[in-house]
Amino acid sequence: MFHHSVFIVGGTGYIGGRIVPMLLERECRVRLLVRRGSEHKVPSGCDVHVGDPFARATWEAAIEPGCTFVQLLGVPHPSPSKAQQFVDIDRRSALESIAAARTRQAGHFVYVSVAQPAPIMRAYQAVRAEVERALEQSGMRHTVLRPWYVLGPGHWWPYALVPFYRVMEWIPATSPSAHRCGLVTLEQMAAALVDVIEQPPPAQQRVIEVPEIRRAALRSAESRRAPAAP
Repeated sequence: MFHHSVFIVGGTGYIGGRIVPMLLERECRVRLLVRRGSEHKVPSGCDVHVGDPFARATWEAAIEPGCTFVQLLGVPHPSPSKAQQFVDIDRRSALESIAAARTRQAGHFVYVSVAQPAPIMRAYQAVRAEVERALEQSGMRHTVLRPWYVLGPGHWWPYALVPFYRVMEWIPATSPSAHRCGLVTLEQMAAALVDVIEQPPPAQQRVIEVPEIRRAALRSAESRRAPAAP
C-alpha cells in the first residue's frame, strides 16, 4: 500500500530530480507530469502522465483527489533579464496548476516561491507573490516555501557570500533580512519539501521561510535515520 499520493509538475528539474527518489524511498505513489519527449527523464517507479503544463485540460484528470500537489516548474537560473519568462512560464504554469488541483480536490498544494521582500529580482518576486495570492483565494490547504537561493550543482557561486551572511546575521539592523534571504542547500530544500509533504498544515495556509526550511530539513533527516517500528 502506498504511503502517500503525490502529483508533481516540474519533477524532472533541479529540485524535483532530488525529491522524487526520496519520495519513492518512502513508499509514496509519485505521478509526474512531463512534456512529450521527456518521458526518459522520469525515474523508475513513478507514474508518468504526458501533457502540456500550460494547458490543464491535457492532464487535469490525472490528479488523484486528496493527493499532495507539488508545483516546481519554473525558469532555470532566474535573473533580472528573464522577467518576461517569469510571466510566461512560472506564472502561467502555476495558475494552471492551481486551477487543476482545485477542480480535482487535491488535499494539499505545495508551492516553492521565493523570499520576499528582497532587494533584487523584483519581477521574480512579483510573479511568485501573485501565485501566492491565487493560492490563498483558491481555498485549498497549501504550503508555501520561500527560499532565496538554493545551492547545488551549477549553483555554487553564492558560497563566497557565506562570511558576509554570518556578519549580517549578527547585526540587529540587518539580522531579519539576512535570515529571510539566507542560503539553503539543495539537500536542505529537498528534505524540507519531503517534510512538508508528509506533514500537511493543520490550517489552510502555511508559509515556510529560510530558517524553517533548515529546521524542516533536520526533522526530515532525523525521521529517515529513525529505526522502523517493529
